[in-house]
Amino acid sequence: MQYRKFGKLGLEISALGFGAMRLPTIDDNSANIDEPAAIKMIRTAIDSGINYVDTAWPYHQKQSEILVGKALQDGYRSKVNLATKLPIWEIEKAEDLDYYLNKQLEKLQVESIDFYLLHALNEERWQKIIDLDIISWAEAAKQAGKIKYLGFSFHDSYPVFEKIITGYDWDFCQIQYNYLDTEYQAGRKGLLKAAELNIPVVVMEPIRGGWLAQDFPEPAQEILSNSDKDLTPVEWALHWLWSQPEVGIVLSGMSNLDQVTENIKTAAESKPNYLSEAEYRLMEQVAEEMRGPVTCTRCEYCLPCPSGVNIPENFYLYNQAHLLNNETEMADKYEKIDKSARADNCVECGQCESACPQNLSIIELLKEVDNYFSKLVS
Repeated sequence: MQYRKFGKLGLEISALGFGAMRLPTIDDNSANIDEPAAIKMIRTAIDSGINYVDTAWPYHQKQSEILVGKALQDGYRSKVNLATKLPIWEIEKAEDLDYYLNKQLEKLQVESIDFYLLHALNEERWQKIIDLDIISWAEAAKQAGKIKYLGFSFHDSYPVFEKIITGYDWDFCQIQYNYLDTEYQAGRKGLLKAAELNIPVVVMEPIRGGWLAQDFPEPAQEILSNSDKDLTPVEWALHWLWSQPEVGIVLSGMSNLDQVTENIKTAAESKPNYLSEAEYRLMEQVAEEMRGPVTCTRCEYCLPCPSGVNIPENFYLYNQAHLLNNETEMADKYEKIDKSARADNCVECGQCESACPQNLSIIELLKEVDNYFSKLVS
């Protein structure tokens, strides 16, 4: 495992962090984590040198923190930096803050959380933090030893990111960043701004919810044939990040033991400037071949849908049909989804849109998906 200096904190953090958002599940129910498999994955990762484990209140329908707490028993807690996040959207009054932090400590079975993030900040939530003076509360929690470092994760435009990152002396921050999202949300500009302020950066969604793990379409393969590196799609995506010295930790939401093993192997080979400038230019061209019409990362914040619509799956099939030009195959898969889970079962309640960190217009996009596949199967 390679380790990187974590900005002004001076810590040695593993290049690869374990993200506990996409753990293996039973019966495709994200709340029903396959506990033995997930614990084995996390402990294998730690035994292999990963020293940063990230979870959050809403992951796996509020079950992820509990699972992580179990995985860190038997001496594993002392081997890692543990990160979780305060669900700002759940906070209505100042008294709620202690409730959520204390409940998280209980779920994780720990007395202190190393890296505590204000979760999924946008302009509206930043204003709530100011109005409720949440920063002062967090500083008191640090003084009390309940949290060690304070940061934030981010989902909004770059101007909002700049406002937040310069609005407090943060210990660290977390942004969505990959070779498709260089101009999206905080993007490359945000990464460089954090580096300028000496604020270490945790990168989430390096594989874009698995989208960048699939086989390259033919045009992308043709582009990469101009490189002498023989890498898998995942290796290209990860090395693209680790080649940038401003990147601290790359979080991967791994779903099986093979992914853990493969990513650890890739991390062991990582280093700044592993990719050349010419290869970065090739990846810019690849990015144009990998864009789907919907920027969904399959994070499942939108689930469960009150009507049973499997929003991420609908968007995934739609993106696949466009990217790989296999609309007939994807239309067939769409037809085989349970009827209640299809796009046309949306009742437009809007619950999903307020939860989506990508700020997608989900209701309108589901109509687009249904219209697209309905024409193909009619």
